[in-house]
Amino acid sequence: VINCSGQWILPGFVDCHTHMIWAGSRAEEFRMRLAGATYEEISKQGGGIFSTVRAVRETPEERLFDLAQDRLTRFLRQGVTCVEIKSGYGLDTENELKMLAVAGRLSQSSPVHIAPTFLGAHALPPEFAGRSDDYVSLVTSEMLPAVVSQGVATAVDVFCEGIAFSREQTEKVFQAATDLGFRVKLHAEQLSDSDGSALAAGFKALSCDHLEYLSRKGAKAMAAHGVTAVLLPGAFYYLKETRKPPVEMLRELDIPMALSTDINPGTSPVFGLTPVMNMGCLLFDMTCEEALAGVTINGARALGLADRKGSLETGKDADLVVWNIDSPADLCYFLGRDAVDRVVIAGKTVYRQQENSTP
Repeated sequence: VINCSGQWILPGFVDCHTHMIWAGSRAEEFRMRLAGATYEEISKQGGGIFSTVRAVRETPEERLFDLAQDRLTRFLRQGVTCVEIKSGYGLDTENELKMLAVAGRLSQSSPVHIAPTFLGAHALPPEFAGRSDDYVSLVTSEMLPAVVSQGVATAVDVFCEGIAFSREQTEKVFQAATDLGFRVKLHAEQLSDSDGSALAAGFKALSCDHLEYLSRKGAKAMAAHGVTAVLLPGAFYYLKETRKPPVEMLRELDIPMALSTDINPGTSPVFGLTPVMNMGCLLFDMTCEEALAGVTINGARALGLADRKGSLETGKDADLVVWNIDSPADLCYFLGRDAVDRVVIAGKTVYRQQENSTP
């Protein structure tokens, strides 16, 4: 029996969109952006996503595991009990599988539930410059079958955008993925309206993520097929974007809204979901209740895990967090406050703040 008198007990947090496995640092790139450098200028000096790709390719699996395990432990201590982890910084078969192997090892070493996602179609690797269709063929004909044979992912994601992959290329990856039994999800409408959300809805995607440029057509398709909207205010904040996701339209159409860190070294180096809840309220005009649902039950919906995670109900996994707060609104109100007292996963205490220990 645990005495939680004067405390709040809430469902364990679900972080449904992360790029938690990486090597190297992009802090210098951040400094350059503040000084006015463009993405193109940063890329020409060896920065951007391809600096992370190089670092991941050059880093042994054991080191990637150590780095990711440290990040995951930090998330656990902030009340996160379920995390989606994407590949996407390998961009070749060997290194994509290496990243997914790390995700698998994290699942074995940590009590946190890991939902591994294959994101081979994240960006066009330099060796395929000008040959994006050839790279998509590599993803569908070699990478996806290898992922299936090794059993290292449960979903497939694509970045559908002008700087990444077209709607037609996304459809090819989705078709190959669904033929192999994967659920799909999509980085959609972050920088422009690519109509990716409607495409994803046609494949009964788990989620569409970002959505700053989501159209009514795309939103209606998502609503019709039960697709969750994953909002990522950390990336919006770090990129100093000005166009917000259409939260009011999502409300109107009764589309579930999840919130996630999108933790990654380039555009959202955000550790923990409580800062994201604050951003969701202040930047995207969400209510505190919507923000809490966004990191619990709707985060679970975005992973297809709502039957097990995201709420405290009979028959679900006993994943819960005991908080030293006066009300759940405190989680949105405060920034930088360490209010976790205890984290319980599958009915077992895995972290206690007063002991500052993770069994």
